[in-house]
Amino acid sequence: MNYSTLKKSVALSFASLMIAGMVSAQTDSTTTTTTTTSDTTMTSSGTTTPKVFGGSGQYKTFSIGINAGVLSPFIAIGGSNDYNHNQLSLGYGVSLRQQLAHSFGLQLDVRGGKVKGNNTDDSGNITSINNRASFETSFISATLGGVVNVATIDFLRRKNAVNFFLTAGAGLAFYDPSYTTNATDANNKNYIKYSDITDHKVKELVIPVGAGVKFRLSDAVALNFGYTMTFVDGDNFDALYAKATTKDKWSYGYGGLEFTLGGKGKPNLDWVNPVALMYDELYDAALRQEVEALKGRVTNVENAVTDLKKDSDGDGVSDQFDKCPNTPAGSVVDGSGCVIVFPKADSTAATSGTAYSNIQFEFDSSVLRTSSYPVLDATSADLRSSGKTVEIDGYASSEGTAAHNLSLSRDRANSVKTYLVNSGVTASKLKVKGYGETNPIADNSTEEGRVANRRVAFKQR
Repeated sequence: MNYSTLKKSVALSFASLMIAGMVSAQTDSTTTTTTTTSDTTMTSSGTTTPKVFGGSGQYKTFSIGINAGVLSPFIAIGGSNDYNHNQLSLGYGVSLRQQLAHSFGLQLDVRGGKVKGNNTDDSGNITSINNRASFETSFISATLGGVVNVATIDFLRRKNAVNFFLTAGAGLAFYDPSYTTNATDANNKNYIKYSDITDHKVKELVIPVGAGVKFRLSDAVALNFGYTMTFVDGDNFDALYAKATTKDKWSYGYGGLEFTLGGKGKPNLDWVNPVALMYDELYDAALRQEVEALKGRVTNVENAVTDLKKDSDGDGVSDQFDKCPNTPAGSVVDGSGCVIVFPKADSTAATSGTAYSNIQFEFDSSVLRTSSYPVLDATSADLRSSGKTVEIDGYASSEGTAAHNLSLSRDRANSVKTYLVNSGVTASKLKVKGYGETNPIADNSTEEGRVANRRVAFKQR
């Protein structure tokens, strides 16, 4: 692999992306005005303000990065090494990341360079018993890992300018280790270079773990500094196999630029503070106007319900449906609020001495109306004082089938009996009969007649 050519390509790409980033930064800094609707907040330049729980589609989530730095066979947490002295060398990399949430993303990293180390002192003498003077390993690695932003949620600032992050992942490294010894060749040259692997290529699992800090230059460009420790699942990265008692590793300290991809109308998810987002949505002017309008509509509905329930004359029929307002208190009225004029008792009832008023019912109902309570209370008082025995006869108008009307008339008679028994009348003094639509006292061909026929009458026994 021609590493010189690769370095030049990376440098050229780095310069091109920096120019693109500065252009994007200038675009992002343009001052805009905002327009608020019931669903989104949009600026005059077309930028929309995302909503809480609106999904990742509201944001720019993909970014690419380039970086360069120094490689070392030593790591910050220590550990054993087959070579005593560190030799720093150039490293480089590119990355592709998708931000899945405010604080988490997935990132693909491709990195390369040379890792070096030696066992010589200041005089050039080898200080190791393994007779290795130095090693040099060229590598390319590709890893996939998670990136956790640890400063996205901020209660002090509306929008962060600095984010700290942690990374961890796994992948493969392809490397070519070589070493030198103090052997002398035919030309008396010391430190002859040897390849440790026959085919010069090794493929091994690697696990990178790191941390870093990110500085926001604009909504589309960030400056990153980081440090990654890479652990190799093998013991031949430094060209020295120490009987697998230890495994090799290397570290990479770097700086670079990251460029977020996407349209100008969407914010960068990497820098959005969810606390500020929730605050803005809660205090959105359009939302508050909608809430106030809703309160007004609820008040109107409550007032309408109150008007529907209003019964000025207390006859049990609301003013909205009362065709005969201001009826005297205690009057027996029909469903339209008008006083019912009961027919006089027939000769049979008069002969038997019955003087109790009929009890009227609504269409197809056996439920007592509240307007009937005064009449029933007076009937109850007389029955309790006199000890009379009466027959409670239920009737119906002619709508519906005869069988249905017969059952309905019995239910009406039983409703009256239940009321009287509950008010103190002895149950054995009350007999119940249902006559259905027979024995009408008015013409069933008119509404007035049908209203009169929906009744319960009393007959003394």
